Amino acid sequence: MQINLITSNLGKVKELKAYLEPEIKINHIKKEYRELRSDNPEEIAKESAKRLAEELKKPVVVEDSGLFIKSLNDFPGTCSSYIHKRIGLKGILKLMENTDGRECMYKSAIAYCEPKKEPISFLGIEKGTISKKIKGAHGFGHDPIFIPEKSNKTYGEMENCESLKKFRRKAAEKLKHYLLEEQQ
Repeated sequence: MQINLITSNLGKVKELKAYLEPEIKINHIKKEYRELRSDNPEEIAKESAKRLAEELKKPVVVEDSGLFIKSLNDFPGTCSSYIHKRIGLKGILKLMENTDGRECMYKSAIAYCEPKKEPISFLGIEKGTISKKIKGAHGFGHDPIFIPEKSNKTYGEMENCESLKKFRRKAAEKLKHYLLEEQQ
């Protein structure tokens, strides 16, 4: 089986290939596309998947994720990529300088859609805390400031962080089950 993954983020491609292949081959289509503005990553992923499946006339998979920091009212949330480009990790840590509450969660929504059908989405969530400093050079995005539950290290400090991350893997495993078990 093969899926068409639409993203311009090569880190996501690497992670999803690790979770889905060899059972599901990923055909990566590098494409920028506009996204719905919403606080809900599942809503964004489903709308994008439906529109792209119609536009490309083939089944597609898209992923939308974000870092939701409780003390910042879930900021940056679904705008994580945009905020990361604008203020970076240092900017987020600056916003949290006088904040004791460091609880957060990563959310990943993977949507699958075939042309002329309704999209289906799969959500993965991972809880953690925000570190006080940028630590490590592994992973991508917010990994150097995200400390997963039951750890004292950021993903950025973990050389094999792609194999340890849970949020995108949980969503990918739900997609895999759907495609291999429920679609048959």
